[in-house]
Amino acid sequence: IGLVFGFIVVLAMLFIGDVRKTGELVFSFQWKLLPLVIGLTLTNYFLRFQKWHFYIGQIGVKGYPRRKSARLFVAGFPLALTPAKVGEALKGVWLNRECAVPTAAGIAIVAAERISDGLAVIVLSTLGVIAYPAFWPAFAAALLVLLGIVIVSQIKPLAFWLLDLLVRLPLAGRFARSLREFYEGSYVLFRPRAALLAISLGSVAWLCEGIGFFLILVGLGQEPSLRLLANAVFILAFSTLVGGLSTLPGGLGAVEASIAGMLTLLAGLDAATAAAATLMIRFATIWFGTLLGLAVWSFSPDLLGLEMRASFDKYEVEQRESF
Repeated sequence: IGLVFGFIVVLAMLFIGDVRKTGELVFSFQWKLLPLVIGLTLTNYFLRFQKWHFYIGQIGVKGYPRRKSARLFVAGFPLALTPAKVGEALKGVWLNRECAVPTAAGIAIVAAERISDGLAVIVLSTLGVIAYPAFWPAFAAALLVLLGIVIVSQIKPLAFWLLDLLVRLPLAGRFARSLREFYEGSYVLFRPRAALLAISLGSVAWLCEGIGFFLILVGLGQEPSLRLLANAVFILAFSTLVGGLSTLPGGLGAVEASIAGMLTLLAGLDAATAAAATLMIRFATIWFGTLLGLAVWSFSPDLLGLEMRASFDKYEVEQRESF
């Protein structure tokens, strides 16, 4: 569903920017800059992987091989193309199978990734919001929500009181143990030292993608300047935040609309250039990551349960032949 929705968003961006003009701009792009853009995207992934692996150690998994950890991390990229990225909870299941940690604790890592990334892009958006006060309400609301979650997680009596209220609900009561395991994992991951390290890594990671966006704008003919760099970092960071809050699969639609709209309003770009820049940065980030994740899926059937299914099918065939 996420892939189909993504295709629709791409078509919409093409028509909004005028298909012919947008296509001409893309074809005239300075393609020598593309390796730098992809390199910055890979740097973003590398830094975020460091955070993921650090989190695994924080919940008590010691000596887990980085190669295996990286496989799970990259395999999670396509799961972002689910509503509110809930599909990424599957990473908690994978950790449970590979490291025998409670699934809820693994899901706590996924939640901590999302929240620390949100705080990281808020850090990068701060100067932009000061320069453009119109974005202050959305910025403040996101900051209060994310900081509130972190603060509440560190006040155990308050957190346990809220959990007790939650488990009294008819459906939630069935998951009381998992909810407590999720909280215990969250408490460890949001401790000040761990949170500061995660946000710092995230800030540098998303800064790299912002610089990549700046290079795309330059490659499309924009004059390189410090103002253009600042706008690129702010626009990409704030749009990423908007996409996360939208709960749409991969932020699709919300991120693209935010990037294109802010490029037009803040950077003064025409619709075709804004559309071309938006499509290129999304292909160089979310779609590039999705392709990497699908590549990992292609040689990791165990992650999708295909090996188990193949074994079951083989068993069925053997049973039929025995009869």
